[in-house]
Amino acid sequence: MSKLLPLGDIPSLLQRYASGELTPGRMVEEVHAQVRDDADHVWIHTLPLETLRGYARAVEARIKTRTNGMARPLPLYGIPFAIKDNIDLAGVPTTAACPAFAYTPQHNAAVVQRLIDAGAIPIGKTNLDQFASGLNGTRSPHGACRNAFNPDYISGGSSSGSAVALAKGAVCFSLGTDTAGSGRVPAAFNNLVGYKPTKGWLSTSGVVPACRSLDCVSIFAFTAADAARILAVSAAYDADDIYSREREGHSFDFGGAPDFRVGIPRREQLQFFGNRESQQLFDEAIATIRMLGGETIEIDFAPFLDTARLLYEGPWVAERYAGIQRFFELHSDQVIAPVREIIAGAQHYSGADVYNGLYRLRRLKRQTDRVWNDVNCLLTPTAGTIYTIEAIQQDPIRLNANLGYYTNFMNLLDYAAVAVPAGFQNDGLPFGITLAAPAHQDEPLLHLAGRMQWAYALPLGATGIRLPDGISFQGTSGSDQQPDSIRVAVCGAHLTGLPLNGQLTRRKARLITSTSTSPEYRLYALPGGPPYRPGMLRAEKGEQGVAIQVEVWELPLREFGGFVAEIPAPLGIGTITLANGETVQGFLCEHHAVVDATDISGFGGWRGYLQRLGES
Repeated sequence: MSKLLPLGDIPSLLQRYASGELTPGRMVEEVHAQVRDDADHVWIHTLPLETLRGYARAVEARIKTRTNGMARPLPLYGIPFAIKDNIDLAGVPTTAACPAFAYTPQHNAAVVQRLIDAGAIPIGKTNLDQFASGLNGTRSPHGACRNAFNPDYISGGSSSGSAVALAKGAVCFSLGTDTAGSGRVPAAFNNLVGYKPTKGWLSTSGVVPACRSLDCVSIFAFTAADAARILAVSAAYDADDIYSREREGHSFDFGGAPDFRVGIPRREQLQFFGNRESQQLFDEAIATIRMLGGETIEIDFAPFLDTARLLYEGPWVAERYAGIQRFFELHSDQVIAPVREIIAGAQHYSGADVYNGLYRLRRLKRQTDRVWNDVNCLLTPTAGTIYTIEAIQQDPIRLNANLGYYTNFMNLLDYAAVAVPAGFQNDGLPFGITLAAPAHQDEPLLHLAGRMQWAYALPLGATGIRLPDGISFQGTSGSDQQPDSIRVAVCGAHLTGLPLNGQLTRRKARLITSTSTSPEYRLYALPGGPPYRPGMLRAEKGEQGVAIQVEVWELPLREFGGFVAEIPAPLGIGTITLANGETVQGFLCEHHAVVDATDISGFGGWRGYLQRLGES
C-alpha cells in the first residue's frame, strides 16, 4: 500500500493538505489505485480516474476563488467518501445490489449534493445487502462483503461496503442507510463510529426506500467528532422529502456533563447468544461509562424488544414491498434469496393489519418513552455476537435476526443512536456499544460517544492509525445555539409521584436529577389544599437558611409558558441556586404568604415533612 494510505480522520487529511504534503489530485490517484484491488467485495462501482481527477481539480480551483478577499470555505475540502449503492450519485448507476433494478440518476441525492458542495469527493458506490434487507453483508450478488479484520467473518449489513471501505482507510467517511440497524451493526464489526441521526435530519431524497417511513441516511466515521462534522454539512430541511423535519436544538447536554443517568437492560434481558467475550466487553463498557460520570440504572427492556419484533414480524414488511412493488411484481426472479422471501411475505398483510400494527406501536412507544423520565440515554451492545460468513449462509434468517436484537426498535420509536467502538475479542474481532436517546438529542449523544472513544483510545478502523490527539467536537448549530428547553427545580406537589407531577410529565418534561438547594432557603407548609403545597423562599438577612431537597426537571421551552400559567399565587417561578452553585428556574413563594404558614425547614424538604405527617 502507498505510504500516503490508509487515510485517517478528516482533520488529519486537511492538515496534510495545508502542509503541502498532499493535494486532492494526488490523493485521488492513490485511492483509485487501492480500490482497484477489491478482494473483499467492497465496491459495486468506482469512479474512473479521470472523473476523480475532475472532482479534485474542481475543489482545488474553488479554494483559490476569492470572495471579498476571503477564500470560500470548504469544510470538506478534498475529503474522499464512499456512498452506499442505494443512494444516488449523478451519472452512476444505482443498483441497490440488484443489477436488474439499476437506473442511472441525473441528479445527486440531496445529502450527496450537500457533501460535494462542501468539497467532498465521491470515490464510488459500495456493496450492500440487496435492497438494504439484512444486517450481515452476505446478501449480495456481488459477493459477501468481508470483515476488515478477518475475511472469514461478516462485515455487518446492510451498509457493508461503506463500513469496510472506511475501516480499511480508502476514504475518510462514508454514507450508509439505517432502517433496522444497517448503519450501526457494520460499525461495530469494523471498529467504527456509526451514527444514525434523528429521522428526517438528513434528507432521503434520492435514496431507494427500504421502509420509507423509517429510513435514515447514516454516517460512518473514524471519530464521533468527524460524524458531527459531516452532520453539520449534510443536515438540512428538504421540502421535497415528505419525512424531512426541522432540527430542534438539544436540551440538557448529558454527553458533556460530569453527571448523567444511563439506562441499561436488566441482566436477564441481555442477550449475547453464547458469546461470553461480548458479555465481558459490555460489562467493561458499563464500567467505562460509570468512570465518565454516568449513573447506570437498570430498565425493563421488554417493550423495546416487543417493538423490535414488529419490524419483521409485523406489517412493516409490507412497506418494504411497497418501496419496490412494481419492479418486484415483474422481476421477483431477479431478487436473491432470502430477500425475495422476505419481501414476498409482505403480500399477506391487509390494510387492517397495518393499522393494528400502528396501534400496537403507539402503545409500545408510550411504554418505552417512560424510561426518559429516569435516564438521559440508553447503553446497549450494538450486537450481541458476530458470525462467520459460512454460519450466516447456513442459517440466514435466524442468525440475522439475532444481529438486530439491540437495533430493530430504534427507528420505530424515533430515537437517535451512535454506535461506538468498545474493545476487541481475544481473536481480534471488534466489539461495539450503542448510545441512544430521543429524537433531537443527537449532539449530546455524539459528545458522549467522543468521550467514550477517548476512554478506550482504540486505533481508527482497521488502519492501525492511533486515535489523534486534540480532537475537537464541531456541533451542528454553532456555539450561539439557543436552548430549546429549560430546567425547573420543584420542591413540593410537583415532585415525582405527588399530585401535580402530571403537569410536568404531560408536557414531556424529564427528570434530570434529585438534589438540594444551596443552604440559604426556608420552607413553609402553606394553608389550604388539597393539593397541599409548600412555599420556599430565600432566608432573610440574619436568618439561618437550610438546604431544601428538590428535583430538577427539563421542560421543553415551548411548554414553559403553559406550565407557569397553571401556578397559582402566592407561588411563582424565580431563580434559585442549587447545592453545586448552578442557578436554575424554580418555585418560590411571596413573603406575605408565610406569615400564617408552618415553618417546616427542619425536615429538609416536602417529602420529609409528608413522611413525618404519615407517621404521626
